[in-house]
Amino acid sequence: MPAQAACCRRAANMAPRRMQCRPRPAIPFGKGETLYIIPSLFAAPETRLQILQLIIFAGLAAVVLFQLYSVLGRRVGRQPEDGAGPKPLPGVQSVPDRPLDDALASGVSLSGLAAVKGVDPTFDLAHFLDGARQAYVTIVRAYSSGDRETLKPLLAPIVNDAFEAGMKAREDEGRTEETEFAHPPRADLEKAELDGAIAQLTVRFLAEFRTRGKGPEGETVDDRRTAELWTFERNLKSKDPNWILIRVDAAEA
Repeated sequence: MPAQAACCRRAANMAPRRMQCRPRPAIPFGKGETLYIIPSLFAAPETRLQILQLIIFAGLAAVVLFQLYSVLGRRVGRQPEDGAGPKPLPGVQSVPDRPLDDALASGVSLSGLAAVKGVDPTFDLAHFLDGARQAYVTIVRAYSSGDRETLKPLLAPIVNDAFEAGMKAREDEGRTEETEFAHPPRADLEKAELDGAIAQLTVRFLAEFRTRGKGPEGETVDDRRTAELWTFERNLKSKDPNWILIRVDAAEA
């Protein structure tokens, strides 16, 4: 019996022992909390899939954030340190970006068209240029034909005197003229100025016309292409809506 008992004890000692899995040590995570880290290699298939999805989403988010930074982080448009920007063309007055009423209410000093509209809110540039174009044709034709009655209310005294001298010299030579326009002249605003309620607008005219003349030597035909600067003036407080021609200058075509 003792020998049999000893044999049984040796068999028990030689039997394989059951392996026991010890839990990984806990890592403190904040006050009163414990975070248990489970290696992804030993995680369940569902857990590995979730981790893979999180990695993919994190990568996509990083790409999107980089693209947003590359667009939003660039300098877009004019920056405050870039200064006032390009200068306007010579003689052309700029109109403020903000509404005219707001500029007037804040006491900002306006110039050019903005100042004109500040005194006369009914002023319309397109309507003015259309009227200036008609005045140009009327004055040129009246000067050619010597129509003083038509010219006088459209011209300032100094311009009327110059036109009168030209017409008288032509009449003294025994000449007559008649002007025909090939098409309506082109009219563009060159400059706008305001002194109190007196507005002066300079218009650049480009015109093509034919002048037929008669004189001692016979008939002549003269085709012309002209470029001129005509300055019109008007008291914006006056009830008279007409603009008066106060100056004529040659211009480059």
